[in-house]
Amino acid sequence: MIDATRPVAMFDSGVGGLTVLHECLVALPQEDYVYLGDTAWFPYGPRDPEELRARIRLITEKLLERGVKLVVIACNTATAIGEDVVREVAAAHGVGVVPVVEPQAEIAAAITENARVGVLATTNTVESGAYRRALEAEGRGLDVIEVAAPRLAPFIQDGSLFDEETMEMARGYCAPLREAGVDTLILGCTHYPLVAPMLQRILGRNVRLVSGGHAVAAAVQRTLEASGLAQDRDEEGAYEFFCTGPVPAFGEVATRFLQMPLGEVRQVEFTVPA
Repeated sequence: MIDATRPVAMFDSGVGGLTVLHECLVALPQEDYVYLGDTAWFPYGPRDPEELRARIRLITEKLLERGVKLVVIACNTATAIGEDVVREVAAAHGVGVVPVVEPQAEIAAAITENARVGVLATTNTVESGAYRRALEAEGRGLDVIEVAAPRLAPFIQDGSLFDEETMEMARGYCAPLREAGVDTLILGCTHYPLVAPMLQRILGRNVRLVSGGHAVAAAVQRTLEASGLAQDRDEEGAYEFFCTGPVPAFGEVATRFLQMPLGEVRQVEFTVPA
């Protein structure tokens, strides 16, 4: 029997998943959280899918070793490429999994008025077809326009300055979405909410943006309550952070994503067995 006092585990290729953690901390402040940013392997977008699946398996195993009650895949690429791997490993421990793709697809399908939904994501996420399948499963006959934005997540992770070149890059990614007349856009990478104002300006105020944070936080709450694992206390829970790359580089950008004090960050190192 899993103890409800265990923490919720969450992982991402870097700091983007902290946009998801932020929403969970606000929506479910009584829960404890463990977050792992795999910054040594960032970005996941262009990685070899099979190597990435092995890496995702190892990360999931390491998180489960900490005695967690739920695993949140706070990374769109990891969800698209390795959700089945995470579910397989977690199921062996009797632990549930909340991905980031399906909750976003559910919201997007519900709010689109012209049935034209855009997806802006990493190359691996687009090529996996995960969002297209999830949107098709909603049964609304949606027209799905997917655009790969390989330069966007690294730009955000690095904390680069916004300039006209950045705007031109974003305009180029948004051009096919504007031409298709989408009225709803899924931000298919957990880094993207930090540039939502820029995307909104380019696409126009009538296009609704669907980020992962709100959708996943709601899914986490439903999952914990349905399984009887929600914390029943009034005080705030704790959170702890791990990263696989240098701690200073992680901490420098992470506070901006989390929008709360970060506290101590510990580095962990592991390699995928040959």
